[in-house]
Amino acid sequence: MFGKLRPVMAAIWRAPASALVKAGVHPNAVTMVGTVGVVVGAIVFLPRGGAALFWGVLVITFFVITDMLDGTMARLSGKSSRLGAYLDSTLDRVADAAIFGALVWGFRVDEPWTALAALMCLTLGSFVPYAKARAASLGIETANGIAERSDRLVIGLTATGLVGLGLPLMVLTVTLWLLAAASAFTVGQRTWTVVTVQMDENRAASKASEASASADHTSNG
Repeated sequence: MFGKLRPVMAAIWRAPASALVKAGVHPNAVTMVGTVGVVVGAIVFLPRGGAALFWGVLVITFFVITDMLDGTMARLSGKSSRLGAYLDSTLDRVADAAIFGALVWGFRVDEPWTALAALMCLTLGSFVPYAKARAASLGIETANGIAERSDRLVIGLTATGLVGLGLPLMVLTVTLWLLAAASAFTVGQRTWTVVTVQMDENRAASKASEASASADHTSNG
């Protein structure tokens, strides 16, 4: 859902991205700095709970923005590469693990159901990009899904920040459980896409085989 706003965000961040390129900053450096910032913000603030949740979300959000900057910088500088794509994808997993892992650690004693919900988000959320990447390796496009990474981050961080501002913890707990369910559903959607493609290929192969057999029969007759 929020992933559809990526072209708009890329246009917004074009100016700062251009400035960084002119300053000689490499896109991969921005990717790594952004990930380090997210990890530090998550580990330092989120486990402390209370108002620290809000400040942690602010820090994390600031560095998550670099996820937009590095891609725009790569396009502007002509430095797009397989290494850059690999780092971007891999470090996204690191950032996600830090955010949800910090929530698990912070709530593990006093709010075990919230911690479990965060753990399920972390676990099921990791399957979402894997399902897409594995399908892509088979030549199947699976960009569909109701809970892409941007959706999970925006919704999860918003709920976390609101709790940090004073809303009941139940808001975060319910949100995390819903995100976990949405992640599982997204994996199911992408799996079904692969299944339907395979079924279509099987039907096409069957029809081709029948047509070939019919042609041979006619020729022999």
